[in-house]
Amino acid sequence: MLQVDNKTLNSWERLKDSDIYFSFIKSPTAIVSSVILLIIFFCSFFVEFVTPHNPFDPASLSLMEAFTPPSWTEDGMAKFILGTDGQGRDMLSTILYGSRISLIVGFSAIIFSLILGVSLGLTAGYFGGKYEMIVMRLTDVQLTVPSILMALLVDGIARGIISREMHDEMAIYVLIFAIGISEWPQFARVSRAATLVEKNKDYVSASTIIGVSNLIIMFKHILPNILRPVLVIGTIGLALAIIAESTLSFLGVGVPPTTPSLGTLIRLGNDFLFSGEWWITFFPAIFLVLLAFSINLLGDWMRDTLNPKLKK
Repeated sequence: MLQVDNKTLNSWERLKDSDIYFSFIKSPTAIVSSVILLIIFFCSFFVEFVTPHNPFDPASLSLMEAFTPPSWTEDGMAKFILGTDGQGRDMLSTILYGSRISLIVGFSAIIFSLILGVSLGLTAGYFGGKYEMIVMRLTDVQLTVPSILMALLVDGIARGIISREMHDEMAIYVLIFAIGISEWPQFARVSRAATLVEKNKDYVSASTIIGVSNLIIMFKHILPNILRPVLVIGTIGLALAIIAESTLSFLGVGVPPTTPSLGTLIRLGNDFLFSGEWWITFFPAIFLVLLAFSINLLGDWMRDTLNPKLKK
């Protein structure tokens, strides 16, 4: 037990002495964005313990409380800080429940695209030849199509294959696949370029000479050395994946209304925007902007910190 504690202490000491930790504590932007993201992640994934109401419990809803404005307005109620929607659901609770769906879809889609893109880019850069040419031409072709259009195309094809009775059950998985398959070319291009640099270094040549298999060289030796740019793109890609999910849900091809995400909430609130109930669409939209903006700021900090060319 004492040995484990010493290892943990030594790891913490090494982290405090690292350039990344020093850059983080010296960057107010990174600190503020990290704090905002931690609060959002905690409230979203532990929403049952944070929110004052359960918007998915029909017994707790009352149509008499529908379209209640925010609490600081003249007709507001103290128990509904951000007001209620057309079904009497508390907007704060609904936003946090919806953000959990958006985060799960965003994280899952970006992990899927990262694994697919890095695997193809790493193998293409290492083996070269016709295989590299085929992978890179596929990447170039897909990059000519906007990612949201590619996601719409994949989502439409998947919904045509799946039976109508399974649409709601498979909607989230289809959405994850559609967003993930539209984002992998960026990871493939970056990982291929980094692999072309790494495979000509001495440690790769030495591993080849002593008979180490190509699989071990690629995924045990080269992969750890190309992860820095991949992680930066993955962080920024997370914000893009969340926005893509919200866009698809806003268009009505995302998650079903029974499990609303931020995009679904914005779409539902848009129907009441010109009738005076502005808060139904305003607060989910502001929450989405805050979430994506914080992730982008953290990604910008990671890009500058993990780039050795910018170190003085």
